[in-house]
Amino acid sequence: MAREEEIMDLLTKIRDNIAKVIVGKNDVIEMVLAALVCGGHVLIEDVPGVGKTTLVTALARSLNCSFQRIQFTPDVLPSDVTGYVSFNIKTGEREVNPGAVMSQIVLADEINRTSPKTQSSLLEVMQEGQVTIDGRTYPVPQPFMVLATQNPVEQVGTYPLPEAQLDRFLMRIPMGYPDRKQEIEILAKNKGLRPIETVEPVASGKDILSLREEHGRIICAEPVMEYIVLISEATRKDKRIALGVSPRGSLALMNAAMAHAMLRGRGFTLPDDVQAMVKPVLAHRLVLNAKSNLTGEAPESILDEIIRSIRVPAVT
Repeated sequence: MAREEEIMDLLTKIRDNIAKVIVGKNDVIEMVLAALVCGGHVLIEDVPGVGKTTLVTALARSLNCSFQRIQFTPDVLPSDVTGYVSFNIKTGEREVNPGAVMSQIVLADEINRTSPKTQSSLLEVMQEGQVTIDGRTYPVPQPFMVLATQNPVEQVGTYPLPEAQLDRFLMRIPMGYPDRKQEIEILAKNKGLRPIETVEPVASGKDILSLREEHGRIICAEPVMEYIVLISEATRKDKRIALGVSPRGSLALMNAAMAHAMLRGRGFTLPDDVQAMVKPVLAHRLVLNAKSNLTGEAPESILDEIIRSIRVPAVT
């Protein structure tokens, strides 16, 4: 019991620390924390100016971990991200120059403003936790997490992320506009010193690795796993969907549901946890067919229908 209280206390400290800066977005903060404890990466999507970069910076400042921000523009090269080998004239030896991804927390800011070639440079490190430079492989420091921000693809100067890249993100989370009361609070907080400057670390990298160990101990019973697979199978059979959820997506949903249970102080996963994570985990993995795209059907609405059509298992 003492260990459970210690975990919840740590998660609450991180959540409250981020909430000092991000007003009225507790659900978004919770999703990011869920990804953090299960070792997933997050794509935060919305229009400029709603706090995407501030959210990631607040998380990085809350953790005593190394942090790098990559500002993606059309002229950023893959070697800027992963690193490169140079020749030292003085010593006559080749030197490895690590890229920005050799940090524990990486902010890929406006990731869809760079070319698909540079976007793909993140594939290996996001999946394998390593980078290959001139034929040699280097592990990234742990805990490792990529948080990318993305502007809507309709905006000028954006490149849509390919399906393989999207699939590496555990979740895609929209920020959304604040309501009137929240926006007034934002204005009040930013009259003097920027709130982000007041955020101090409340957890270490060792704490995050410990949380990830605890996440692995969360029970996910067979009926819940079957429920997850039924949802994935339904996306593959739906005629409106050209490309359904892969087994990687099913695994991501299970891990996210386990993290959701952990954030609620439970040592076991319920169907409610699965339902809470279905849209942020699966919506960006679906590729709709041409007809669905023309009619403007949203993946989220299709997932809502799928959830309603599947019997919820009884878990004892």
